[in-house]
Amino acid sequence: MQTRAAPLAGVRVLDLTRVLAGPWCTQNLADLGAEVIKIERPDGGDDTRSWGPPYLVDQQGNETTEAAYYAAANRNKKSVTIDMATQAGADAIRDLAKHCDIVVENFKVGGLKKYGLDYASLQAINPQLIYCSITGFGQDGPYANRPGYDFMIQGMGGLMSLTGERDDQPGGGPQKAGVAVADLMTGMYASVGILAALHERSRSGLGQHIDMALLDCQVAMLANQNMNYLASGSPPQRAGNAHQNLVPYQVFAVADGHMIVAVGNDSQFRSYCTAIGHSELALDPRFRTNPQRVRNREPLIALLSEIMQSKPVAYWLSLFESVNVPAGPINNLEQVYQNPQVQARKMKISLPHPTAGQAKLVASPLRLSDSPVQYHSAPPLLGEHTEQVLTDILGLSPEQIKDLQG
Repeated sequence: MQTRAAPLAGVRVLDLTRVLAGPWCTQNLADLGAEVIKIERPDGGDDTRSWGPPYLVDQQGNETTEAAYYAAANRNKKSVTIDMATQAGADAIRDLAKHCDIVVENFKVGGLKKYGLDYASLQAINPQLIYCSITGFGQDGPYANRPGYDFMIQGMGGLMSLTGERDDQPGGGPQKAGVAVADLMTGMYASVGILAALHERSRSGLGQHIDMALLDCQVAMLANQNMNYLASGSPPQRAGNAHQNLVPYQVFAVADGHMIVAVGNDSQFRSYCTAIGHSELALDPRFRTNPQRVRNREPLIALLSEIMQSKPVAYWLSLFESVNVPAGPINNLEQVYQNPQVQARKMKISLPHPTAGQAKLVASPLRLSDSPVQYHSAPPLLGEHTEQVLTDILGLSPEQIKDLQG
């Protein structure tokens, strides 16, 4: 039984974002208990509402008008439709900002200034406001005014130089990740920055501006690959499903498909060699230590590839688990949600939805022992909370609310 309030209970967020990076950030805040008011255009709302099919389906299996893409990043929020291009609309949003702790926006640099919704304008009326801007390239620099989209950022920020099969192999060449990782990581970094600013405000009493750029986050998230380059002066190359710094740490073809072996140290390599019936490989001076295995990758992988093809996935998985060698299957999403560990962790949830009946959604991975994530509501219909929010917070009449629709 929960006895403590949600971590962000009492915090109000004005969400001026759309698509993915911004909504991913604000969904994190909503999951942690913040009241998130998502401002949307009356004529269609968030762009991703129409990014389908697929769409959510009702209990009879009929498609609704709610795109699955939109549903991925807008749980636990309130949707309010306001036309900010009108003076009355901009004024209403500005009035809402007076009652908020956080604003998150992903308009182009300077795009909100003409509405009086930029940081300087809102900070003047609410000095405690934490204002997070998410753009492709940040608020300054020669690219600041360029539009930035995840796909191009994955290429520009170096990820696609590392992702994909080796150029000398069939199908070699650059490859983007299967999900919009630049957007998602920016949303995660933005969440961290906002929470840090919220904590700092408890000391200073003042808000601040957080400048988040997709390109910055894409570069930062390259982690060890950044350091591989900075330490050596040589840009890492694509390695397909292998690892530049560990061997064997890759996909292997087996008798009935493919699987992953992820040997992370010399002890695991010795266990792996014994398990596959070739303990002599661990004694070979070419392969005894990981640096030696990296330098002699090609002959080792040739030997292991032949051995691994002799047995099916299930055989190898059972064997490697018994000797604590990290290994795993390559699941599609149907198999992911059938996985007993995923089921035990309750990663699929269902929430009541106005048109779908029940919306199947993905749980937050945040697990707090005494103030856990709460799931209050499915991703909202366009404008579902307009009257409630504008009446309760601003005291507007139905006629005034109607005027804000443009």
